[in-house]
Amino acid sequence: MCGVKVSTPCFSCAQDCGFYLHKVCAEPPLELNHPFHPHHPLLLMQNAPYPSGGYLCNLCDLEGNKFVYHCSCDLDFHIKCALFTFNISENHLKELEHVALQHPLICTKSGDRELEDDAKCFLCCEPLANYTYFSLDCGFNLHKKCAKLSFKLNHVCHRKHPLVLQFNSEQFSCKICGETSGKGLGFIYGCSPCKFAAHLECVSAALDLVIGDKRHEHPFSLFPRGSSFICDACGIEGSYASYICCTCNIMVHKKCTSLPRIIKSKWHDHHLFHKYFLRIEDFRVLACIMCNYEVSTDYGSYYCSECDVILHVKCAMKDKDSYEIVENEDEVPNESSIIVIERNNAEEARKVTHFMHMHNLMLGPFVGGYENSCEGCMLPITDPFYYCTECVFFLHKACAELPKMKNVWRHHCREPLALISYKGIRCEQCRQISNTFAYECSECEGQICLRCVIALTPGARTCLKHEHPLFFYRDYKGQCNACGFTTRWAGGAFCCKDCNFVLHLQCFSLPITVRHKCDEHLLSLTNHDDNSYSENHHCDICEKSRHPNRWFYHCAKCDTSTHVDCVLEKYPFLKLGSIYEETGHPHPLTIVKKKYYYPDCDKCSKPCEDVALECSESECKYIVHWECVARYPLKWPSRWSM
Repeated sequence: MCGVKVSTPCFSCAQDCGFYLHKVCAEPPLELNHPFHPHHPLLLMQNAPYPSGGYLCNLCDLEGNKFVYHCSCDLDFHIKCALFTFNISENHLKELEHVALQHPLICTKSGDRELEDDAKCFLCCEPLANYTYFSLDCGFNLHKKCAKLSFKLNHVCHRKHPLVLQFNSEQFSCKICGETSGKGLGFIYGCSPCKFAAHLECVSAALDLVIGDKRHEHPFSLFPRGSSFICDACGIEGSYASYICCTCNIMVHKKCTSLPRIIKSKWHDHHLFHKYFLRIEDFRVLACIMCNYEVSTDYGSYYCSECDVILHVKCAMKDKDSYEIVENEDEVPNESSIIVIERNNAEEARKVTHFMHMHNLMLGPFVGGYENSCEGCMLPITDPFYYCTECVFFLHKACAELPKMKNVWRHHCREPLALISYKGIRCEQCRQISNTFAYECSECEGQICLRCVIALTPGARTCLKHEHPLFFYRDYKGQCNACGFTTRWAGGAFCCKDCNFVLHLQCFSLPITVRHKCDEHLLSLTNHDDNSYSENHHCDICEKSRHPNRWFYHCAKCDTSTHVDCVLEKYPFLKLGSIYEETGHPHPLTIVKKKYYYPDCDKCSKPCEDVALECSESECKYIVHWECVARYPLKWPSRWSM
């Protein structure tokens, strides 16, 4: 009936057919009026009323396919879960009289080791390791303190009616701390007529009359009240229990009395300061860099004193692994990659030195520079940029000013990533292969190219093919305007707040102009074909048809049109002419791409029509395909389906 191994007392079939029932399973009521769910009765059913007949128990989160207690409000419980909690509510826990108490640091049945972190109390869902507990044969673990919880109690935060221990079937948030537990159904103390709910731990915890914390210059005093308020520290509604600072005239949640004053976040390169009130004129943009929604300066927020950056408190504090508390305000932030030698009249860095280059760099313009690519991201050079007067070296200003160490919010490790150069990498975000500048994690050795680092820098981004700013949303599900494919599995997309314009990360970082042997001019990225003749919607490289509303490369002078994939091919971000030394050849190899003459590969004997590695020694005629000698992660990059 319950699917659990039989233990005495139990019933068995008189015909010895192997049918067994626990005594408790043989005697359950057909209708259970459960004190923890007073709104409707629980009905005993042989199968759950779903097509599969299976269900997920709302108490233990385990699947079931046999008898079930079901409620019309879509609650399902194993028999043992429903009856065990019924006994708790009725204080009929005779089985606990013969169960020895377990100490969290004493050896358990599983061996001489400390209690596992994932073992939780059935009632409060807190780790068993926090308190002494009972471990029952029926599979339930229960803190000793939880076994003695009152079914009904009076509380200072809700004086109208007593609070009753019950299932949180409507997923109410706690009125004391303002948070939803996130523990599934869970138990709460609630008042159904008033829709008041409070976590067990919040009800049990004594409210301090005065709280002093070094993060605020004055103590906070308890101010119990029966109506809601807006917390001046985080801007989120609170109710019933607030703390006030009479000197500063602010009212906050209890948890907000200890908000860190300064944090270092993965979302920004500088320190972020918490302020209760900010002047709106100090900010050009009031959108939170994490969620992209507006931040009210009437309430507390985190901001950067050096940049036009602001964050909601709830966003900044959401993930504990995304920030560190800064105790020393004078702590030096990440070191810059450039040293300024000379500034112009507008106080811009006109002449700099970059730690990745031996010569000084000058701020553009530079005649002929726009035909080149940036050494950092391999995208075409656009203003503003730096160039070297002694050799062919160009860097976008944005690429040059990136720090030596940088936190990247999309990377899962906590430590900052280090700036590296001229090492073959596969970017963990766009899956493209490049050998220019990138950031590398010392912990997991993951690497992210500069195109993705800059594109994913929080805040508004501009796209030459769209008139409005774009913002990156982590969970957006839609259709990319460039390639036409869904963003559902892409982990986010760039979206416009004013219209339905959407771009994948890969499509957002496409080169605006490219060169290809199919045309003597630069080909420009184009987002719409105005030519109404369907026979003209073809690619001049592969001669196959192309979608008129998908992005493509075009030369207006020659009327050349091509698929994005046909122009960029497999390795558009490998720097031609650079040296690659990670092979078994005795001489350094140069990355090349033959245009008209295709010598045979010394490994596979096939013509080297794509990117190849050629010996830099003129006497040595060694040449191989990139894919024949490159390390496995540097082969077969992601392609564009356009």
